[in-house]
Amino acid sequence: MRTLYWFTKDLRLHDNAALLAASKTDMLLCVYVVDPRWFTPGPLQSRAMGSHRWRFLWQSLMALERNLRTQGQRLHIAFGKPEEAIPSLALSHKVDCVIRSRQPGTQEADQWKAIQNKLPGIRLQEFETLSLYTERSLPMSLHELPDTFSQFRKQVEQSGERGPSGLRISTITALPPAPGFPQDNRGECPPVNSPWHPHPFAGGEQAGLTRLQEYLFGTNAINEYKKTRNALDALHEWDASSKLSPWLANGALSAREVAETIAEYERTETRNESTYWLWFELLWREYFYWYALRHGKALFSRDGVQQKRRPVTFYGHRFKAWCEGNTQYPVVNAAMNQLRETGYLGNRGRQLVASCFVNELELDWRYGAAWFEEQLIDYDVASNYGNWQYLAGVGADPRGLRRFNLEKQAQQYDPTGTFINRWNGHAEQPVGLHTVDAADWPIS
Repeated sequence: MRTLYWFTKDLRLHDNAALLAASKTDMLLCVYVVDPRWFTPGPLQSRAMGSHRWRFLWQSLMALERNLRTQGQRLHIAFGKPEEAIPSLALSHKVDCVIRSRQPGTQEADQWKAIQNKLPGIRLQEFETLSLYTERSLPMSLHELPDTFSQFRKQVEQSGERGPSGLRISTITALPPAPGFPQDNRGECPPVNSPWHPHPFAGGEQAGLTRLQEYLFGTNAINEYKKTRNALDALHEWDASSKLSPWLANGALSAREVAETIAEYERTETRNESTYWLWFELLWREYFYWYALRHGKALFSRDGVQQKRRPVTFYGHRFKAWCEGNTQYPVVNAAMNQLRETGYLGNRGRQLVASCFVNELELDWRYGAAWFEEQLIDYDVASNYGNWQYLAGVGADPRGLRRFNLEKQAQQYDPTGTFINRWNGHAEQPVGLHTVDAADWPIS
């Protein structure tokens, strides 16, 4: 039997049930596809892949390739559309089976269907490696997934111990041989640029596992997680939060590995409100994974899964000012500057800039979500669009529209103005809400 394994958001050898299934074969072709459409602007003004995440992804791919070579394997990096590259490789290498991890995005689902249509005589399989649970192990059916996170959490916690048991698998240590085939076309991929601001994120499975152990057992910072997680300048207060999200997002780190390591810490060190809260945040990520699979295209619609119409529009000057950190709100400017220059922003900052976008600037939330998609190194389709819908009042939040008092938040989380000053939050000529008057005359 000959198998093609399509790496997607599972760039690891540990806890990878899909790769384990693919390894039960005589020949294994390991493929990652870089889609050129990621790097071109979409209908919402932003690209699907910005320079920060591309750099982190490329580092992760090179780390994965090194790990595969220790098993006598190699990574074929194809630059092209997946719905064309995967069938072409499958047919040219006469594979019997194509395997990948199950994806929550609608574009990813459409690509999988297109590949199935082009390979009618080849078996295609998906495995759930991105989540804590499998669909069969959830304490409810997918179509009965609760409309709110609190209901989901209660059902999960009432079902027994935190997290599913027995789903994590050990690290793969043996793989079948790769076929002999010509060099791939990775050289056509966009160049990887140097970062504007060096930061401690480095792509790859080992880097993610090291950070997990360091945060829990090296610093014991998890003991204070609930108190420190809202730090505004999360990059400078490095251990205020776990910083595991970039590795979780591209699958260099398994969510089940994180859950098991938290449980190990609680068994051997201590169990308190903060250790629970890190699990709580992991469960939020889990909820949005299944939320995306349940709601499909509604996750990306303007009116959200609630189909709640809101009076929004697109003001080009407001959107540009927000992206460039040139609004009337210093704390928002500082956060947007940090995001644009580093590819990362702490949770509190994300909530503030999103609240400003939806409430003060009165913009269509989808444009903000698309900008986050381009900029964030830890972009995850389900969490990103789920959280933006939540804050915009069209998603999973039962309270409706969330609005933060930006001045009060700045005083609470940046009382000395250190964050605002460090990231140049005081714009020299901030752009106001209106650039023309009622008669369309420019406002000077």
